[in-house]
Order: sequence, then C-alpha cells, then structure tokens
Amino acid sequence: MYKAVTRGISVTVTPRYMPEESSPDDGRYFFAYTVEIINTGLERVQLRARHWRITDEHGHVQEVRGAGVVGEEPVLGPGESFSYTSGCPLTTPSGTMQGTYLMETASGETFDAEIPAFSLDIPRARRVLH
Repeated sequence: MYKAVTRGISVTVTPRYMPEESSPDDGRYFFAYTVEIINTGLERVQLRARHWRITDEHGHVQEVRGAGVVGEEPVLGPGESFSYTSGCPLTTPSGTMQGTYLMETASGETFDAEIPAFSLDIPRARRVLH
C-alpha cells in the first residue's frame, strides 16, 4: 500500500499483478491497482482530471492525461471517500506509476493532489524505481 496526502486529500494505492490477464511469453504484463481517495480536509472538492506517469523497468515513460477517473468526476465533502480499480499493461515485468489528480474546490480554486509513486512487479521480480 502506498499513500500521499495533499491539502487534506489522502490518496492510497494498492497494486497487484494479474497473471490471468498477462502473457509473459508475448511481453504483456497486466497490473491492477485500487485507489482510495479520502477528503480529510474541511472543504468540498471535485476530482476533475488525472495525470499519470508510467515508467517501465527500462526507463521508458508513458504519460496519460484525461478527465476524471473511470468515467467519473467524484465530489468529496469533508470525511467522504471514493474508491476505484483500474489497470495498466506493461511490456516489462516491473515498473512504476505516479501522478496527480486535479482537484477543484467549491470556490473554483484548483490544486494537484499527489498520487504516490508505486511499484508494479510480478511476484519475485526485482524492484526498480526510476
């Protein structure tokens, strides 16, 4: 489990390898990750966009940007949470992901909430952080 907190927005990520979705002989390794976002602050916020930086074990970087998460732009009042599960294919048996969520307050102010860097590894793979 990996965790970061920005301005009262707690982001926790739990990754896992999905062998049933992977084909190592074809250079395809699929990972799922579950994200829990908790508003521990005092102001209402809405998740507007995401920015991911995905790095494979060779240091190749892919950036992914888009509106919301899993087709939603959740609104979180103080004490509320939102969880979702998504996935990431890699061509190597390990890599990392990290990023930010663009959050907007009720007054229209925006800020980036950190998504902690987390490791994607097949079982027994050596861990590589770039």
